[in-house]
Amino acid sequence: MSETPPALSWLRQQLQRLRPRADAAVPGAATAQPRPTVAVVTDSAAALPPEWVRSCAEGGLLRVVSMPVIIGENVFSDDDAELESHISLALASGTSVKTSRPSPGQFDRAYRAAAAAGYDAVVSLHISSKLSGTHDSASLAAGRATIPVHVVDTGTVGMGQGRGVQSAIAAALAGKSAEDVIAAANAAVAGTVIYFYVPSLEQLRRGGRISLASSWLGTVLDIKPILGIRDGAVVPLEKVRTAAKAVARLEELAAAEIASRGASATQVSVHHFGNEAQAKALGSSLQARAPGLADATLTRLPAVLAAHAGLGVLVVVVAGALVPPQVGQEP
Repeated sequence: MSETPPALSWLRQQLQRLRPRADAAVPGAATAQPRPTVAVVTDSAAALPPEWVRSCAEGGLLRVVSMPVIIGENVFSDDDAELESHISLALASGTSVKTSRPSPGQFDRAYRAAAAAGYDAVVSLHISSKLSGTHDSASLAAGRATIPVHVVDTGTVGMGQGRGVQSAIAAALAGKSAEDVIAAANAAVAGTVIYFYVPSLEQLRRGGRISLASSWLGTVLDIKPILGIRDGAVVPLEKVRTAAKAVARLEELAAAEIASRGASATQVSVHHFGNEAQAKALGSSLQARAPGLADATLTRLPAVLAAHAGLGVLVVVVAGALVPPQVGQEP
């Protein structure tokens, strides 16, 4: 199971062709393709593979706004290199772990940077508004931006959101308008399904993501639910009695979804926090059950999500394989 998607090689090729060529000024020499006119902004809940984000950083095509995590009385940025260990220790010791929306000022800076880099518009894709107030902060900043900023509630999270971002990047690189970039992102998000398992429901209850009754049932009856994202919110899908059976059922649900789509037309992302070996084993099992799987990535769950899911979370995101649009084609 790879930690970066095969589609990354396509991204690098597209970014390479946008760089000015040394011979472009020579009469008759080939010129580089026009650069994209639409930049993409998202938040760190998108769980994008770090190498993908780094590849898009050149030229400011993609900006990821970090979401704050509050441990005790200390505030950390989601991109803090030590944050994973801080959260792990806090969760293990019972120290309060909370999250907050990014400030409008963070989005102000991202939108100003896109304008300064020469982009004509921004498509800003964010975590479900039912899970975070990030969309509101982005909308406030969009209202005072110097270029048009289109703020989109993806209605999802993790690589469900991330797949929308990747498709938006692909459309932007193909020279699409802001409206077409949004359409590409929405289509990709609509084609994703998320299943996840958490050993304990307590963190989700503390963060208001599930009800007290659901948390009580999970604790007292030792029920291990399989959860999902529906209409932008966390919902229980199935109730399982043991952790081992829950992980097995998670694999079965994901494998069935892959089979219904066809392995070659499917991309799978597995998120984890504090249990990388278990996530790798799950990813390997899914690949063994679906020969020809187009793509499979393994990424640590962003700290802002791990703060609510807790240690030992396993998330499987099943999506359509990324098929980058070509210049002149509809997304």
